[in-house]
Amino acid sequence: MSFWYAIVDLLPFEWAQPGSMFFMKNALLAVLVISPLFGLLSTMVVESRMSFFSDALGHSAFTGIAIGALCGLADPMWSAVALSLAFALLFTYVRRNSGIASDTVIGVFSSTAVALGIFIATLDGGSFTKFNSLLIGDILSVEPGKIALLACILLAAAALWVCCFNQLMLSSVHPALANSRGIGVFWQEAVFSAAIAVVVTVSMTWVGLLVINSLLVLPGAAARNLARNMRQYNLLSVLGAIAAGIGGLMTSYYIGASAGASITLYLAGWFLVSFLLRKRRV
Repeated sequence: MSFWYAIVDLLPFEWAQPGSMFFMKNALLAVLVISPLFGLLSTMVVESRMSFFSDALGHSAFTGIAIGALCGLADPMWSAVALSLAFALLFTYVRRNSGIASDTVIGVFSSTAVALGIFIATLDGGSFTKFNSLLIGDILSVEPGKIALLACILLAAAALWVCCFNQLMLSSVHPALANSRGIGVFWQEAVFSAAIAVVVTVSMTWVGLLVINSLLVLPGAAARNLARNMRQYNLLSVLGAIAAGIGGLMTSYYIGASAGASITLYLAGWFLVSFLLRKRRV
């Protein structure tokens, strides 16, 4: 981290002064790692029409944290990751083998997960308020160890995109054609769902459950308005997510607002601009 701090010390901000406000420097690095992850995954979320899938995963992650806290785990995040992965794989199996519409399956799993989480959190008269921080998130609380974990996830996601993007896209757009070409649609969808599960679970304590779904939808939705090919689609999604992430973090610092909400509002503004430019171009 010392190398990163040395780079940030060169920035012309009062919080970037050497030897001070390390929480803000950590938050900036976390944004630079999280934003590309959301930008990459967003294009697949939009094309797969799974916009509310991340919301359902957030509910299952909340349930995992409640279970971890009930079991007395030092870091309940790992139980949340495990439950979210199981949730994502089960969702993929039901969606692929039942013929039920995706939005219906998401609704069933989401409502079940949030009800189970609240039930566990309130056992023996327990209070739900201790989990309120998960709803809003606090990116200023990010730790260097968690940033390293996110960096590893980003590298894995980038490798997945390089090696399997065409198969993933074909599986989401035309599963029958993908099957006819020997692509394992179920496993492609399972890997994609697992990637979303891990990213949502690891980042939800900093971004907040209330807005994390929008971070997986808005970058891809805005990029789709302007992109003329798949390369532009992914590039605009990633760049839009990074710009909104930095802008949201700066805004939250200077006016004291929620970072997750600020990032979402920047992304919403980017979507509006891209929509107007699309209409003007047509």
